[in-house]
Amino acid sequence: MDAFDLMNVVGLVAFAMVGSLKAADAELDLFGVTVLGVLTALGGGTMRDTLVGRTPASLQSISDMSVAFVGVALAVVLSRRISGRLRDHPAILLPDAVGLAAFAATGALVGTQAGLSPYGVVILATLTAVGGGSLADLLLNRVPVVLQEDFYATPALLGGVVFWLVTQLSVAVDTAALVCAGFVLSVRVLALRYEWELPRVSGTHE
Repeated sequence: MDAFDLMNVVGLVAFAMVGSLKAADAELDLFGVTVLGVLTALGGGTMRDTLVGRTPASLQSISDMSVAFVGVALAVVLSRRISGRLRDHPAILLPDAVGLAAFAATGALVGTQAGLSPYGVVILATLTAVGGGSLADLLLNRVPVVLQEDFYATPALLGGVVFWLVTQLSVAVDTAALVCAGFVLSVRVLALRYEWELPRVSGTHE
């Protein structure tokens, strides 16, 4: 199993859990929980593959969808063991950080393999990491986390930069992907721990 396959499986399970737990927190039924879980898991990768002219992996084989269903099942079991609100529970925040890191790495890998510019690699890393969750938030009638959350998209974006910089040192792309994922995960966890935020832009309204 190469770095892409490893990160893809980790990201699919993690984000399927996150999407499903968000849906459970919104009191959706089992179908809604499944749809949100699968969409969160597959949305970013589908956008990524479409942008580079590839048929989305989820439509070519049963593996990605099957792995996403595993994440949904884990979330359903977990949701029954957690009381109270799930939105800020570690059961969502930690898998979300893991999924963000894993999918930033897969996006950077695909961007590099497609011969994209450094900007393209960074954009694809970020989009892959935040795309699925943003779609799920829209279905839940929420402002996507990526547009308001403290240091959510930023770690993925910086991870794409780190990936590109590491590859310029003639390091193997698989190693660069692992470095990228480790960096994104570390920054996101630190952001949660210390409540890092980007400055907010606000005007004066009469």
